[in-house]
Amino acid sequence: MPLSEHEQRLLDQIEQALYAEDPKWANTVRIRDPRNHYKRRLVKASIGFVAGIVLLMVGVVINVILLGVGGFVVMLAACLWGLSSWKRMNGFGDGSAAAAAPGAAGRAERRSGPRQTFMQRMEERWRRRHDER
Repeated sequence: MPLSEHEQRLLDQIEQALYAEDPKWANTVRIRDPRNHYKRRLVKASIGFVAGIVLLMVGVVINVILLGVGGFVVMLAACLWGLSSWKRMNGFGDGSAAAAAPGAAGRAERRSGPRQTFMQRMEERWRRRHDER
């Protein structure tokens, strides 16, 4: 449903006020594709993973176990952070996972509105069964 002219003007005024009040934040929010944010996080996680490998190797070479364990922990944390960013970038981490899955298209079309409780689904099945007879 398109916005009316009045609503569009109000939206433009709010946007201009936001740019005037805090232009840095407004430019950050204005990014068109949120996947760019997750791509940057993925690059940072990759750098952290490499840093963890370096710490692990240095700890092994100079025989400092604490440094090696710290490197492993950094690697693990960077890997988990990168994996969560990758999942969100591809649509698996947010609520749209059902829509992104290949076999879930039919299920998503059947369900309109918010997710139903178990009892609501059972009542709906009972009604459908009763209507088919």
